[in-house]
Amino acid sequence: MKVAILAGGKGSRLAEETQIRPKPMVEIGSKPILWHIMRIYAHFGFSEFVIALGYKGEYIKRYFVDLCHISRDLTVRCGSGEIEVHGGDCVDWTVELIDTGVETMTGGRIKRLAPYLGQETFMLTWGDGVSDVDIYGLLAFHRSHGRLATMTIVRPVARYGHVTLDGARISEFCEKPQTGEGWINGGFFVLEPGVLDYIEGDEMPWESTPLERLARDGQLMAYKHTGFWQCMDTLREKYILEDLWKSGRAPWKIWERVGARTRAYQECRDAIWTAAVQAVKG
Repeated sequence: MKVAILAGGKGSRLAEETQIRPKPMVEIGSKPILWHIMRIYAHFGFSEFVIALGYKGEYIKRYFVDLCHISRDLTVRCGSGEIEVHGGDCVDWTVELIDTGVETMTGGRIKRLAPYLGQETFMLTWGDGVSDVDIYGLLAFHRSHGRLATMTIVRPVARYGHVTLDGARISEFCEKPQTGEGWINGGFFVLEPGVLDYIEGDEMPWESTPLERLARDGQLMAYKHTGFWQCMDTLREKYILEDLWKSGRAPWKIWERVGARTRAYQECRDAIWTAAVQAVKG
């Protein structure tokens, strides 16, 4: 199953960083946030990526061309241009880098990826947010309901401390709690190829007409994630992620949880198998 990542936006609210690089290449702990997102998926065994490029897409192309070369020893034969790589470790990913246009909207970018996604279920996320979402659980949920689309929904952390009043008296104060009400789109979709029929062209944002129509048609389901989720729209949010990484407590660094990965895989496999059997009996 392929993972589509939208990485073509201009990131204007993070202009301090995106004047020189695309937002997915803004670094957290000396690694682009795009690398962190891909590590999350790869942890669950999904290592085939299709990345929609746009603004400063050449920056992302150079990064992946150089990714394994820079971190390992090389022999360069200047006459032939041949490069031989020695030792070291490198991620075992397949990455398709597709230019989807600088001005193309998010829906249009997804539509342009169609030739690379095939006629199979695929995953989709943005290139600017990390989470400890259980991808196996998300996939099992998607398989269980049989609709075209599953959206991971989250409750974001409030920007400021929450105050509860009793008249003029503050009866409770909580520093930056998770929002008590309301769920928002957290990305991390699982989609069937049929969703592409809901996208008309380059000018269509995925977040408006396509999702609205899918919801009206009863084809959009919600997977509730109550764990960690954080986007990186602003410099302040970049600093939040950077501080978490430096502290050694980055919640999205799930690729170090080997035992949890094995258990989650078994649970997901069993859930998918049960859903398939039920579908056949139905």
